[in-house]
This record gives sequence, C-alpha cells and structure tokens, in this order.
Amino acid sequence: MTVPSDVTASKSDLLPNRHQVEKFGFLFGYPISHSFSPLFHRTIYQSLRLKWEFFFLESPKLNDIFQYLHEPNFLGCAVTMPHKVSIIPHLDELTPEADAVGACNTIYFHPDQGGKRKLIGTNTDIVGVKESFLQNISEPERKRLYEGRPAMVVGGGGAARASLYAVVEHLKCKTVYLVNRDKNEVDVLLDWCKKKGFGDGMMHVETVEQAEKLESVGAIVACVPDIPPKTTEEKTARAVLEHFLNREHKGAILEMAYHPEPWTSLAKLSETLGWKVLLGTEAMIYQGLAQDQLWTGKSLEELPVDTVKKVIADELAKAAKH
Repeated sequence: MTVPSDVTASKSDLLPNRHQVEKFGFLFGYPISHSFSPLFHRTIYQSLRLKWEFFFLESPKLNDIFQYLHEPNFLGCAVTMPHKVSIIPHLDELTPEADAVGACNTIYFHPDQGGKRKLIGTNTDIVGVKESFLQNISEPERKRLYEGRPAMVVGGGGAARASLYAVVEHLKCKTVYLVNRDKNEVDVLLDWCKKKGFGDGMMHVETVEQAEKLESVGAIVACVPDIPPKTTEEKTARAVLEHFLNREHKGAILEMAYHPEPWTSLAKLSETLGWKVLLGTEAMIYQGLAQDQLWTGKSLEELPVDTVKKVIADELAKAAKH
C-alpha cells in the first residue's frame, strides 16, 4: 500500500507515546471517545504480558492514518465510522468477508512472497454476530431454536449488512426477513447482497399482514438503537418484529444495542416472551477477540475471554450509574 499522490499525511502527531512500547495499535474513527475498544485490547495485552499499547486515533480526516500504517512497531488497527468504507482503496488486499459487506473494521498484516508486510482489511463484525450465537447456544439448543428456520435482521445500515452475511454464511439460514423503517434503505441492501452472492433468500417484510403469512423465525439480529418508535414507519417495523416475537415458536435474538445499558427494552420484552436473549456486548467482545487473534496470532482459547467480559461488564455498570 502506498499513500496516493492526492493524499497528504497529517503533519501533526496524534500518537506521540507510541514509541514507548514494543508495539502499538489504535481505534481510528470519529467520534470515538465513548468506545471501549482501547480498554478491551489493553486488557488482553496486559493479561498476555505483552508490552503493547492501544490508542484512540480520533479524527474525521482519512489522511491522519497514513503516517502510522508502515511504522515498524505498528501491529494493526480497528477502523470505525466514518472510515470503514473510505479506507478500502488504500489497502493492499481485502478478505472475502470485507469484500462481501463492503466495509473494513480491522487492518492487519500478512507477509507477501517478498517478505514485505501487506495491509489486509477484514470485517470482524461478522465474527461478532456468528460467535454470539455459537458461543452462547449449545448445539442441541441451536437445532431447537433456529437451525432450519428463517432468520430476521432488523435495520438497514452497516451492522445489518454484516449481520445478514453472518446469518446466511455461518448460521446457514437460507431465508432471511429484513425489517426496517426505510424501504429505500432495504432496497439498496437487498441489491448489494444479491450482487455479492448471498442475497437470494432475503425478503423485505413490510407489514404485519405480510408477516402473518410467513414461517416463524428462529434467529433474530436487531441492529437499531434502543429508542421508542415515533414515526408511522418505525411503529410498523416494530409491530412486525413484535408479531414474530409473540409467535408460538421461540428462538434466539441478538440485541446489538448495548450502550449505555445492555438490557434494552427489546431485550427485556424478548426475554419476557420466552426468547433466548444474546446481549450486544457479546458481539462486541467476540469481534474484538477476532481482531486480537489476527494481531497476536493466538487462538480464541489462548485469549483471556472471561477477563475481558468482566472488564467490559464493569465499565457498562459504571456508565449506567451516570
């Protein structure tokens, strides 16, 4: 990867302390001061006794990242909005997952045939959704709750796109219902997924009347904020979701919203109605663990999963009190 001629690297050094450690990484995006990402990765490196550090690189300017990408002690980084798409042309290679969803949230290195380091972009949000189900639901439970049944994804943004890929490619759901307040957003999403080869079994469920004629769902991924519906379109989308939650078959729902309180109104309702609830913190944690597997070369079993979960839970508990 080379910095394009029309991009000038920032002259200001946003990471002056990076030379004090053996390796460094960062979360790149804007705004990001609320993120648990640096705390998450620091916890892992401390547990593994690595003299590594993870920083915030908070900037709305894409060119602020280029001065750090090829420093010898740069280990890789996490990428969030607004840079998940704009960073892609400046990488050497994309994994199939990042290409499929059109967004990169992780940069890591891989040596090429000449021994040089190639910048690879991938998307571990997919792993976060997949592992939330696989790590928290036993194989017998999966068969009872969601295997062989349609899935549902609520939302229309980047998280929804990653979730659609995860439920189709990893949970093996052949039929997926999309529920969202914005029809145009869904049309764009469906068109993208079909062009990328994993959208043939997807359909937009727009009304309760349409939902009543469809098979019950087993796995749901909700990718919308924990905000009460206000507009007619929002209320209709919520009514469709609640229709499936109220059906006789009860499956598993991953509620992606978790900040500042993981037990959202949707999580509470789903639990009351008999669904197995997977909190959004699980997706956040497992996508982060997937990043550290790439950066450290260690397997999931070698990483301090329980320690990280406790640290994040403690931080959320503190945030909920304020």
